[in-house]
Amino acid sequence: MSQTKSINYYKELIDLKDIEGIEAQFQRLLDVSIESIHDLENWIEDEKNIRFEIEEALTGHLVDFYRNTEDPHIKSTYLQDQQVIQPLLMTYEAKLNDKCCESPYFNELDENHYGLMKRFRESKVKLFRNENIPLLVKEQELCTKYSEIMGGLTVEWDGEEKPFPFIESQLDNLDRNVREKAYHLIRAAYRQIKPDTDALMDELVQLRHQIAINAGFENYRDYMFVAKNREYSIEDCYDFHENVEKHIIPAWNRLADVFKSKLGVETYRPWDNTAKLLKNPPYAETSVLLDGVAEMLGKTDPYFSDRLQYMREHGLLDLGDRKGKSPGGFCVPLPVSGDTFVFANFSPSFFSLIALIHEMGHAVNGYLQASEQGPIEEFQWRAEIAELYSHGMELLLLDKFNLFYPEEEEFKSAQREELRRAFTMLFGPLSGDLFQHWMYTNPQHTAQERDEKFYEISKRYGLNPVDTTGFEEVIGMSWIGTLHFIQYPFYDIEYSMSMLGALQLLEKYQQNPQQAVEFYKKGASADYNQSIAAIYKETGVDFDFSESTVKRMGEFLEKVILDINS
Repeated sequence: MSQTKSINYYKELIDLKDIEGIEAQFQRLLDVSIESIHDLENWIEDEKNIRFEIEEALTGHLVDFYRNTEDPHIKSTYLQDQQVIQPLLMTYEAKLNDKCCESPYFNELDENHYGLMKRFRESKVKLFRNENIPLLVKEQELCTKYSEIMGGLTVEWDGEEKPFPFIESQLDNLDRNVREKAYHLIRAAYRQIKPDTDALMDELVQLRHQIAINAGFENYRDYMFVAKNREYSIEDCYDFHENVEKHIIPAWNRLADVFKSKLGVETYRPWDNTAKLLKNPPYAETSVLLDGVAEMLGKTDPYFSDRLQYMREHGLLDLGDRKGKSPGGFCVPLPVSGDTFVFANFSPSFFSLIALIHEMGHAVNGYLQASEQGPIEEFQWRAEIAELYSHGMELLLLDKFNLFYPEEEEFKSAQREELRRAFTMLFGPLSGDLFQHWMYTNPQHTAQERDEKFYEISKRYGLNPVDTTGFEEVIGMSWIGTLHFIQYPFYDIEYSMSMLGALQLLEKYQQNPQQAVEFYKKGASADYNQSIAAIYKETGVDFDFSESTVKRMGEFLEKVILDINS
C-alpha cells in the first residue's frame, strides 16, 4: 500500500477554502430561534451534520499530510486548515456552545441521550478563552513541525539510506550484535534532532502552561483533566502509578530472568528489551501481512475479516514505511462516509503485525458504532473505551499467531511476545503519564532536567530489570520518539487502564471464546453516551484499576506467560 495521494477515501462535501460559505452556515445556526425542546434537538442535529462535513474534510487532509509530509500542495492544504479553519472553528464553536447551554430548554434534554454532550459542552464553555485561540493554532504548528522532523528522519544501514522505522524493526533481530547496532543508530539519530525537538518541547510546555493559566488553572495538567472530561481524579492516577510499581514491576523483573535465560545472556541490556526471540519478521510484503491478519480476524469472527477486506478494496489502508511518511500508526473515523482509515509507518516486524491488529480493533469498533449508533461524535470519543477494543482485539487473536509462525516454538515465542507487550502496556504508558504530570506541573524545567526525569521514571518502570550503565543520557533523551508527548498530551494512561479490561476479556476468552467475542462486539457497539464503567460492563469486564485488580491481573498475566514457557 504505497499510495500517497487521496483516492477518494474521504468526502469533501464542503469547500474548506470557502471561508465566507463556512461562516454563513455557522451564522445561520446562530440566528435560529429556539422556541421549544423540539427546536433545540433539531438545532443540535443540524449543527452535528455541519460539523461532520467539516471534520471529514479536515481528517482527510490530515491523513494526506501524514502519508506524505514532503508534498508541498498537501502540506499547504493542511497548514491552511490549521492556520485558518481551526481558529474559525474555535470561535464559532464557542458561540454555538454558548447558544446551546444558555437555551432555557438545555436542562430539559434527555439525560440518557444527551447527558455526555451536555457535560462536554459545559466544560468547553468553562475552558474557552479568546486569547487561547492563537496559542492553540501555534500548538498545532509545532506538532506539524515534529511530524516533518520525524517524517524526514533516515539512518544509514550497511551503506543504504533507510527510513527510520526500518532501523527500529532491527531491534527485534535475533542477532544481539544487530540489535545493539540498531540501538546505537537510533540514539544517534535522536541526538541529531535533539536540539530542534528540545526547543520544540520547551515551547510547547510554555505554550500549554499559558493556555491553562488563561483558562484559570494552575497548570496544564489540571486543565487537561477538565478538557478530557475524565471520569476519575488526578489522585486516582497517582494511586494507579503506585499500584503498578508495587505489583507489576516485581513480576516484570521475574519475567526478565525468564527472557535472559531464553536469550542466553547474563546481563539484560537496553537492546535486549525488545521482541527478539523470533527468528524472522512475520512477513516481507504488505499483501502477505493483510492476507494473514484477514485470516486471523476471520477465525475469530467473520465480521472482523469482512471489515478488513472492505477497507482493502476501498483504499482505507496505508501500511509500510517510506521516506517522508509521518511516524507511528493510527485509525481515524470518517463520519460522513461512515468509514475508518488505518495509517501505519512500520517495516516488517512482529510489532508491525501487532500494530495492524491493534488498529483493526479500533476500526471494528468504529464500524460497529456507525452501524448501531451512528458515527462517534467528538464528545463521545474516550480513549479509555477505544483502547479497550484495540488491546482486546490483540488478545482475542493470541491463539492464531500460528498463521504467521507455523513452527510450534516460534508460535509460542510470538504468543509470549504479545503477552510481554501486554505487560509493557501496564507500565509503559503509565510511566509516560507520570512523566507528563511532572513536566506540566514543573513548567520551568530545563531540557536537561526533562531528560533526567525521563530516565529516572523509565528506570523505575520498564527499564527496572535492565542494566542501563553508560546509557543514562541516551535513554533520557529517548522521549523524543514518543509522538504522544508532542501531539497528544495526556493521552497515555488510558492504554494501561484499558489493558486491565482487555486482560479480563482474555480471561473470559480462555474459558469461553465465543462468549468473549460476543461480549466484545456488544461493548464495541454500545451506546457511547453511557459512562466508561457502563460500557466496560457491557463488554463483560470492569473499569477498575484499584490495587486488588492490578495485583490480580498482573498475577494472571504472569501465569499465562509462564504456562507458555513451560
